[in-house]
Amino acid sequence: MSDRKRRRPPDIGRNQKVSYQLRSPLSILPSLFTIGNIFCAYYSVMSTLNQKYDYAALAIGIGYILDGLDGRVARLTGTSTEFGAQLDSLADVLTFGIAPAILAFDWGIEWMSGAHSPRLADLNQFEQHVRSGGWLVTFAFVICGALRLARFNVQAQKPSDAASKRYFVGLPIPAGAGLLASVVHFWQTPVASVGTSLLWCLLIGVTAFLMISTIRYQNFKELGIFARRPRMTLVAAAMLIVLIFQYSEVMLLLLAVTYVASGPVSRLIQAVRRLPIHGANHEEHRSLEPHQREP
Repeated sequence: MSDRKRRRPPDIGRNQKVSYQLRSPLSILPSLFTIGNIFCAYYSVMSTLNQKYDYAALAIGIGYILDGLDGRVARLTGTSTEFGAQLDSLADVLTFGIAPAILAFDWGIEWMSGAHSPRLADLNQFEQHVRSGGWLVTFAFVICGALRLARFNVQAQKPSDAASKRYFVGLPIPAGAGLLASVVHFWQTPVASVGTSLLWCLLIGVTAFLMISTIRYQNFKELGIFARRPRMTLVAAAMLIVLIFQYSEVMLLLLAVTYVASGPVSRLIQAVRRLPIHGANHEEHRSLEPHQREP
């Protein structure tokens, strides 16, 4: 037999198949977290329909954790794919768009309108308008959340500098959903008065507007705090987890309100800094001689 027949070419197809089989279990992990996120949306909606509002709010919170884990797992395992990114966006619309909107309407508007009591037939005209406005603002929340995700996906495909990675443009939809869920988890008792329901609709509308605004919000993934001070970060994270576990109602609401308000407060501070300094003009006027001042 000649040397040409003895020499076997490398089996490239078989090597590629083995490599794929080794990577396939890791590639499933991020999708499992995303599917868990979708289940949280389904569980939240079913809990809302059964009037278990606290469970519905907690399901949204668990979905928030799973949404953060799937991206980190994909980056750590090197299994980031376009399919996973699209699936994650669909899951975010369900968990942070549809589920909190249904929860917000049933908890804060339907009880006011008497949908769960015999009082439904005794609604006056003003209460009917409030209920119709509740439909509008909760639907606006879903639409603004979907637009926010679409804008984020488009911006993620563009080359960005280091400064743009530090901030989100507009309120992230998980943070908006977290605000509504934390309010429900804090009060738990459904809204039964028209005035409180109006304030609830106002909060939903403001949150929806912040999602499609150009207000910048801090992206904590790019801060690098853990790399600079890992021990302090671990201690602070452990203390925060304990506080959330012991006082979840207060802590979750405080964290959500602080982050949502941080964007407008930062924009307001920047606007104030751009204003002319009237104090300097006043000091200059005082430094003039009496004969140089205007009468």
